[in-house]
Amino acid sequence: MYRLTELMNGRSVVVGVGSIGREIARLLKRMDFVVSGVGRSARGADPDFGDIHGVSDLNSCLSQADYVVLITPLTPETRGLFGAEQFSAMKSSARFINLGRGELVDEGALLEALQGGQIAGAGLDVFCTEPLPPESPFWDLDNVIVSPHMSGDYQGHQEAMAEVFLENFERFRDGRELLNWIDKSLGFAKI
Repeated sequence: MYRLTELMNGRSVVVGVGSIGREIARLLKRMDFVVSGVGRSARGADPDFGDIHGVSDLNSCLSQADYVVLITPLTPETRGLFGAEQFSAMKSSARFINLGRGELVDEGALLEALQGGQIAGAGLDVFCTEPLPPESPFWDLDNVIVSPHMSGDYQGHQEAMAEVFLENFERFRDGRELLNWIDKSLGFAKI
């Protein structure tokens, strides 16, 4: 279905301040959004986010956002990060975008927030069960856009992945630190 929407602008909160979250923040700033980030801990002024708040300030950040972009990795600490409390903290005009992992969100609470008008809409690229079953109520909501876990795809992404692989192969061969190395104790790459 083709949907018209107003021009996006306003205040955006990016939950997840790693390399993907940073690129999202840069893109949002180019569209004149005021952008802040939420990470594991608060940090001073940041060139991409302005302010980075700690996860303990998540709900107060949500209350000011027109758009909330969730892009954190799935770890024991982030599983179920968004539930009824977080959706209640959001403005009724706000939109929620999940590009991270389905298990970051209590889908029942999200469904209630969308059906009850607690939030204006959602763009959902990931779900707890993928592919999203045909009987899922998310398919029937006019205020939801569903994509099939492909938000990271772009023309040339396979070539870019091959370049990173080749660069890492050279680094491995030369005994240098690899790009995008996952810290298993954290569950994500440190940048």
